[in-house]
Amino acid sequence: MRAGLITLLTIALIAPAAMANERFTASTIKEEIIGKRIYLAVPFGGEFPLNYRPNGQVDGSGEALGLGRFAKPNDKGKWWINGDRLCQQFTSWYKGEPMCFELIRTGDKRLKWIRDNGQTGTARIGNSI
Repeated sequence: MRAGLITLLTIALIAPAAMANERFTASTIKEEIIGKRIYLAVPFGGEFPLNYRPNGQVDGSGEALGLGRFAKPNDKGKWWINGDRLCQQFTSWYKGEPMCFELIRTGDKRLKWIRDNGQTGTARIGNSI
């Protein structure tokens, strides 16, 4: 009985650590990102929400961060999966250029993204939209 309890506790402690640094696959992107609001951490504090809708549309709003003073605060576009990368293309943001991201789990509902140009950042997986 004691050995069984120790085994369960060991698994409970090791499992979350094993999940960290796990690369998202096409299927985990579909399961954990699509249909959710993803909050991108921004360098000056706060979070930038992006909605990955099941119909292939992505949209975001930077109004809460005051982005309207610098750029178009809202935009929408499309998302798709290429291999094990999440790709997106907005109408105006980033001059409408397509971009793809590798996603790496860093914790429960947390991830690191690596854009195809080498830029990196972090994000939090929010609730379903």
